[in-house]
Amino acid sequence: MLNIVLFGPPGAGKGTQSEKLIEQYQLKHLSTGDIFRANIKGETELGLLAKSYIDKGDLVPDEVTINMLKSELEKAPDAKGFIFDGFPRTTPQAEALDQLLESRGTQISIMLALEVEENELKARLLERGKTSGRSDDTDPAIIQARIDNYNRETAPVKDFYAAQNKLQVIDGIGSIEEITQRLFATIDAL
Repeated sequence: MLNIVLFGPPGAGKGTQSEKLIEQYQLKHLSTGDIFRANIKGETELGLLAKSYIDKGDLVPDEVTINMLKSELEKAPDAKGFIFDGFPRTTPQAEALDQLLESRGTQISIMLALEVEENELKARLLERGKTSGRSDDTDPAIIQARIDNYNRETAPVKDFYAAQNKLQVIDGIGSIEEITQRLFATIDAL
C-alpha cells in the first residue's frame, strides 16, 4: 500500500500535484479540509463536534480529526493507498497518524515535501486569489501570516518523517509537468 504525505507551505502546489499523484497511482485523496466540510454538512456526530470548535475560532482537536480520518479509511478498505493532504500539521498529529495506520497494518510510505521560496509562494497565492474566490489568497498580510504559521507550527513535521527516513524534499519550482515528473521519479524509486 502506498501512503503519501504531500507536504509544503501554502502555494507550494499541493492541490495541483495531488491530482496528478492520485491519477498516476490510483490513490484515495484524504484532505482534512474536505473531510471536515463533508462531516459538518452531513451533520455527523464528529462533524457537529468539529463545528463547535470551528465556530469558536478554535482548532479542531487532534482526536476529532484522527477519528474522522479513521472513518474515511474504513470507507475504502480496497484502496491501493492514500494521499494525505493538509494533515499532519503537527508532530503529535504525525504520531497519531502513525498509530492509526499501524492499527490497520500499514504505514506512511513517504513524505513528499514541496520546497518553494517565500517570494514565489506569495506571488502564486496572489495570482490564485484572482481566480480562486479565496479571500485568504488576496491579502498579502494574511498570506504572510499563513506562511509564518506554516514555518512555526507545521514545518517541524518534516523532522518527524526525516527521523524515519521517509522525507523526500522536492524542488517545487518549474512547470507543473516538471514538478510532477520529479514526484513520479521519487515515488517510482521507492
